[in-house]
Amino acid sequence: MDLTPYVEKLRTELAVAAETGGAEARALAERLTAPLESAIRLTLLEALSAAADEITRDLAPGSVDVRLRGLDPSFVVRVPQAEAGEPAAAPATPAPVWDETASGGATSRINLRLPDELKARIEETAGRERLSVNTWLVRAAASALDADTAAQRAAAARQSTDLGRRYTGWVR
Repeated sequence: MDLTPYVEKLRTELAVAAETGGAEARALAERLTAPLESAIRLTLLEALSAAADEITRDLAPGSVDVRLRGLDPSFVVRVPQAEAGEPAAAPATPAPVWDETASGGATSRINLRLPDELKARIEETAGRERLSVNTWLVRAAASALDADTAAQRAAAARQSTDLGRRYTGWVR
């Protein structure tokens, strides 16, 4: 995605606004536009990253990542694939990716001790998915908790349906 047209549009808008202030304002606007270009690009990248995070929450377990090559960002969309023997259908209720806004954006730091072999496998998998190890671990933990909750709900549903099918007594 080329950000240059958006940066140029802001530069043009600043020049138009400066026209109303006279020659001094116009000269000041021209001096400010070059140093502001990097700040404008950074702000646009932050907006794109926030949008990708929101889309990822809705797309889970798929994801959308923003990659930066040179000055231009690009998007990488990962759609989960069905396992062998499963029909390719979207899940009824997608498992959410951990929502940082649920805790007000607060994070906690923990020390985690892993066997070297496991750590290497995690780093390899995270790298293959183009994620940081931290992001991969957060998603893995959230996914495990969501799967555990789903399994508990399924077990409770089975138990409640089994109650109506039990018979006791003697048969002749």
